Amino acid sequence: MGRANKPKPARLAKKLLQIRTALGLSQNEMIRRLGLPESIKQGSVSGYELGTRIPPPQILLRYAEVARVWIDVLVDDDLDLPENIPNPTKSEGVRRSSKSRRKR
Repeated sequence: MGRANKPKPARLAKKLLQIRTALGLSQNEMIRRLGLPESIKQGSVSGYELGTRIPPPQILLRYAEVARVWIDVLVDDDLDLPENIPNPTKSEGVRRSSKSRRKR
């Protein structure tokens, strides 16, 4: 028996890239900002941002902490990141309009 494909958020890769670029960091700088220099390598971050790799929950949590958003914002395709990253207060994200949901 083969392994079933795990569902993944369609916009996760874009959001992770958006966080890193909003912070003005290289992929290696992002790893340090996440506090994970011993856990992940630049190739992993690249895979997360390209959507070819799915980050484990612990890494998603660190991204959420750095951006100051709830982890739901990263994995819910109906939520956008806030305009400011890192957000001054922990953000629940921005609900997407029905018009922008159809563009996916």
